[in-house]
Amino acid sequence: MTKVTDYIRQASGRTLFSIEIIPPLKGQNIEELFRSIEPLMEFKPPFVDVTYHREELIDRPGSNGQLIRVPIRKRPGTVGICARLMERFKVDAVPHVICGGFTKEETEDVLIDLFYLGIDNVLVLRGDAEKSAGVFMAKEGGHHYASELLQQVVNMNQGSLLNEETQSHPTDFCIGIAGYPEKHMDAVSFESDFSYLKKKIELGAEYIVTQMFFDNKKYFDFVDKCRAEGITIPIIPGLKPLSTRRQLEILPKIFHLEMPEDLSKAVLGAHSDKDVRQIGVEWGVQQCKELVAYGVPVLHFYTMGKSDNVAQIAREMF
Repeated sequence: MTKVTDYIRQASGRTLFSIEIIPPLKGQNIEELFRSIEPLMEFKPPFVDVTYHREELIDRPGSNGQLIRVPIRKRPGTVGICARLMERFKVDAVPHVICGGFTKEETEDVLIDLFYLGIDNVLVLRGDAEKSAGVFMAKEGGHHYASELLQQVVNMNQGSLLNEETQSHPTDFCIGIAGYPEKHMDAVSFESDFSYLKKKIELGAEYIVTQMFFDNKKYFDFVDKCRAEGITIPIIPGLKPLSTRRQLEILPKIFHLEMPEDLSKAVLGAHSDKDVRQIGVEWGVQQCKELVAYGVPVLHFYTMGKSDNVAQIAREMF
């Protein structure tokens, strides 16, 4: 398999297309997911990201009538989906590997499985907080920060496992990390967030994928800041076409981002979500044209299980 950074290097300045997908809910058929992304394969994405989701704790009645907390994982299957993706679409899979909900030993086992499958790319993330907790808490025996998880992957690339005294066969993962042009939602400031980004790059991160944004200036300023600080690795913009009026309210809250005034006015003046979807496509096309002119290595789309609006934008760009 080919590394993300090699794809970018081999493109020699040409902007590539990639997507991120979400595993289906537990018990659902994977074919529905594949049918949704199949129209996007005409744009020849060299790699596809697959998200990982932590377990959730729910309350269920116990035998004594008292509630007990039970862990469930609503969207399992990331490793299996990666294998099927590579087989079916002949693309490289980039699994997300997260801190939340996993011990270090469980993470090591996942990484070994990925290595056995010939997967050479991972995107290392802290992951979301447990819904009932509100703030992020690591599983007992797990990592608290993405930098700690990244160090574990780096150690494996150097042939070092957690509890093995002898040298193991080294893995060869190309490690991506997240970047936040408008700061991470839990960071106290942009500067503190940026300091964590620099630490992860010093540890060995090889490329950055940004959180979604709707104002290209946020991305351009972020790249300028990175370059001024000596960060030279590829910075891939993460994009999501706006598709409903409700997203105008919830996306800024969930992802700590600002909506441009022109986009907000257009959406608020729309008569239906169908109109909003078209506004989102038109905005996305203009965003992408400006980003390609700037020379971004990849246009990376968060599909959220849908593909028609992303396909409309991609047809204008590729």
